[in-house]
Amino acid sequence: LQMKHDLGFSDAMYGLGAAIFYIGYVLCEVPSNMLLARFGARRTFMRIMLLWGIASTCMMFVHTPTHFYALRFLLGVFEAGFFPGIVLYLTYWFPPRRRAAVFSIFFAGVAVAGVLGGLVSGWIMRDMGGVMGLEGWRWMFAIEGLPAVLLGLMAA
Repeated sequence: LQMKHDLGFSDAMYGLGAAIFYIGYVLCEVPSNMLLARFGARRTFMRIMLLWGIASTCMMFVHTPTHFYALRFLLGVFEAGFFPGIVLYLTYWFPPRRRAAVFSIFFAGVAVAGVLGGLVSGWIMRDMGGVMGLEGWRWMFAIEGLPAVLLGLMAA
């Protein structure tokens, strides 16, 4: 909401950005998993982390609705194969009798990450606002996007 207010975006503009993310996600989910099967997990997840991290970090530079829409679409494209790719990859590692337990741990981890991520994002936006003249939401995108870039580079 800070971003929406600071950039003067209407509710409709912000909602359209959210919808555009899912268009990119849906269009690229299956092709991304096809790349996983072709190039392997290491290259695929490296690509996803690196490109997603770059696009996420670039969100800190958004000033216009066009920039916002383009980056939201790219975020959807780049993130598309991650979740289904992890699920597919887990099926390669665990036999059928153990998959339910492994998937439950993974899905619980997704929920915990959502809670912790929300708390960290709120802290960043609240306490980093004004540091070096940047709004808190800009810091959130930088602080949360750069580690994904670094992890992607480490996997390369």
